[in-house]
Amino acid sequence: MHIDLVTIVVDDYDTAITFFVDALGFDLVEDSPSLTNDGRPKRWVVVRPPGGRTGILLARADGDRQRAVVGGQAAGRVGFFLRVDDFAGAYRRMAAAGVEFVTVPRTEPYGRVAVFLDVAGNRWDLLG
Repeated sequence: MHIDLVTIVVDDYDTAITFFVDALGFDLVEDSPSLTNDGRPKRWVVVRPPGGRTGILLARADGDRQRAVVGGQAAGRVGFFLRVDDFAGAYRRMAAAGVEFVTVPRTEPYGRVAVFLDVAGNRWDLLG
């Protein structure tokens, strides 16, 4: 058993794809036309870290309720965790790609960590 997908609600598919693929280095696994439950067009967009099993469904906000959670899915807490083998290299590459880090790297008992924001404004830990 494993978690296959988690959802991040975003404002725009293409902006989110660019962030996750170009800035974070994820793979674009799927980008297919789809329909909402009431028949309106949408896209099924999945990104995944290279070699990872769990993907992220990038879901464009549909309606006021969903737009209200963009960037706040974890109520301002770190809600997502990206573990990398080469922390220093990943930090440099991501910072150079324009990823906004809201803390400087620090060492904790569980390893190196720095908090960054995704394209929607959600907080992530970069862990190494």
